[in-house]
Amino acid sequence: MDFISIPAGSFTMGSPETEEDRGDDEKQVPVTITQAFELGKTVVTQQQWIEVMETTPWKAEDEAEDEAEDEAEDEAEDEAEDSRTPEGDNYPAVYISWDDATEFCAKLTALEHKSGKLSVNQTYRLPTEAEWEYACRAGTTTAFSCGDDEVELYDYAWYDDNSGNKLHEVATKKPNPWGLFDMHGNVYEWCEDWYEESLSGGNDPKGPSAGSRRVIRGGSWGNGASDCRSARRYYDIPTYRGGIFGFRIVRVLL
Repeated sequence: MDFISIPAGSFTMGSPETEEDRGDDEKQVPVTITQAFELGKTVVTQQQWIEVMETTPWKAEDEAEDEAEDEAEDEAEDEAEDSRTPEGDNYPAVYISWDDATEFCAKLTALEHKSGKLSVNQTYRLPTEAEWEYACRAGTTTAFSCGDDEVELYDYAWYDDNSGNKLHEVATKKPNPWGLFDMHGNVYEWCEDWYEESLSGGNDPKGPSAGSRRVIRGGSWGNGASDCRSARRYYDIPTYRGGIFGFRIVRVLL
């Protein structure tokens, strides 16, 4: 698993009132990330998930479809086949809930503490919402890290205009200015924070201490360009799994 070093720094979180398709929950706040951290160069892949968790959650949909296909006509079978989640080492791990993602971080931390790859004070975890947007923007202030023009997004993200309505392998589009792939599109990414309508500002904000829904960022292969904006916010219950839900992880530097 490759990581990108993200420097400490300050930025404006959220979107300006002039940004097209802006959400009501994107009111801008100043944020300072006081400590450098490392963020996964890509989302966690199916191969990485299997090596740590020894499960294949993205196969659950396929197994249900296989049962349905036994009684379906040939044409229906072809449609079901086309709709399946692609499998392979470099495809994102999907059908991952927030609970699953945090379990992965805990298990990977324990494995690497035991092997000596991590110091006893280091850990893996999900990024906070502020860390995620800071890394996604990579010093930019535009709607996307590649600018404001949706035409430019085509080269940086898998979304509804170019995805063919399916998941794609990681790192097959251009990276953002800090070398992170697929921060826009392909799969939504779970963040550590509970969701609330107002963004939290200040130093290293982490959102509310409790809630019912966790933050998800980045957009997916099934979303329009506006849902892949750097400031676009989304949320779901922490137990939810779906074919557009994945995650990337932080390695804490201590």
